[in-house]
Amino acid sequence: MAPTVLVIDDDFALTELYSFSLKRQGFEVLVAHGGEEGIALTKESKPDVLLVDLMMPGTSGWDVIREVRTFSDVPILVLSAVVDSTQVMKALDLGATDYLVKPTPDATLVARLNRLTRQARITRKSTGTP
Repeated sequence: MAPTVLVIDDDFALTELYSFSLKRQGFEVLVAHGGEEGIALTKESKPDVLLVDLMMPGTSGWDVIREVRTFSDVPILVLSAVVDSTQVMKALDLGATDYLVKPTPDATLVARLNRLTRQARITRKSTGTP
């Protein structure tokens, strides 16, 4: 079964690009165009990994991380144009699993997503969590 990635980003062009690219690499892809929608889809669909932008109007990526961590340990890969080290630390401290800076080569993004989904499956298997 292909791993499911939930892309949470307010930029429609980028979500289209990520969706196309990740599907070509064998992922199932869900898309949310804002933080609230992303949180709801995370609860509803239980994806294998989240790909989250930080800078979104309304419910930001930081808010998404904070809220998702109240109900899930799904791996969260932040993909953001924010390069300030204090902001990167903030995202990781809130519970993001990994962080990449936009733009990121497809091969790097896919490698990180594969690593995160592999680690999550190993953890679920060792703890007996479905």
